[in-house]
Amino acid sequence: MWKEHKGKILASSLLALLPIVLGLLLWNRLPGEFATHWGADGEADGWSVKAFAVFIPPLALLAAHWLVLFFTFHDPKNWNQSKKVVNLVFWLVPCISLLTSGMTYALALGWEFRIWRLLPAGLGVMFIAIGNYFPKCRPNYTIGIRVPWTLNSEENWTATHRFGGKVWAIGGAAMVLAALLPETPGMIVTIAAAFALSIVPIVYSYLYDRKHPSQGKSAPPDKTASAIFKAAIVYGAVILIFVAAMLFTGKIEYRFGDDCFTVEASYYDDLTVKYADIDSIEYREGNVGGTRTFGVGSFRLLLGTFENGEFGTYTRYTYYRPESCVILTKGSKTLVLSGADRESTMKLYETLVQKTGLG
Repeated sequence: MWKEHKGKILASSLLALLPIVLGLLLWNRLPGEFATHWGADGEADGWSVKAFAVFIPPLALLAAHWLVLFFTFHDPKNWNQSKKVVNLVFWLVPCISLLTSGMTYALALGWEFRIWRLLPAGLGVMFIAIGNYFPKCRPNYTIGIRVPWTLNSEENWTATHRFGGKVWAIGGAAMVLAALLPETPGMIVTIAAAFALSIVPIVYSYLYDRKHPSQGKSAPPDKTASAIFKAAIVYGAVILIFVAAMLFTGKIEYRFGDDCFTVEASYYDDLTVKYADIDSIEYREGNVGGTRTFGVGSFRLLLGTFENGEFGTYTRYTYYRPESCVILTKGSKTLVLSGADRESTMKLYETLVQKTGLG
């Protein structure tokens, strides 16, 4: 298959590397360092120097592209695979390379758009495209919904991929629509859709096997199939619970002593501050903006090291988009705190004023 598709291999590899050419053309306009990773809250939380951002992601995706082709071509069952499915394998990763680098360059050049809207929409379009090709996918060991029941029965494979194609198309459409929703419900819909894409076709394949045990090749032993099915359900549930816990739970508590106070936050290190080290205290209505460079960013908590134009690098222990904040300074260092609501933040401010004599 390598010789048969050498033209497509070359063309798709060049497409995967095209972002490097674009980066070189934009080199003088790109900043020396810019964001290359974004957290669940849509804020940048990873930065790279220009040379790394231009060269490494496309090269890494090219390596992934070749690895996908290697496993696809060395699967003997793919020698008679649908041409449309093979074409999808050729162009999926290169298109991802072009889109991700293009988005990164656009943000670095100052384009205004919400990353948390663009990502669900992009994922949704990709899942719709893949779902459209599922019914055309013939049995193999590298592409498609590869679980024991589909691999052991051609009828199960066909039925599962027809059903799975519809699920992926519907789930992808839900992700596209999620991009139009407010941030938190949009993320909930995206996560729920991703979970459905992963689990629902597997459940369907298992139930199809139980309903049609005599069709196709012999079904796997019932105990083995049942164990695999239960493990898949448990694994998916654990992942979903973990992601939901990290994104939507957590709290911040304050412990006040005679000469210092301690901030205790879920999922992050505690912080102790001496009252004598505080130069000023400010109560501010509304949120303090910034991008996260290290720490925790979710739809519940914002913790760790952040940057903005007002403070430069500062430390933050707040709830997500708080109604008000308390800003502490010590020389050039800034600490931003909040309670769960405006009342608790005001109480925090009054307590710190009382303890420090500032305000």
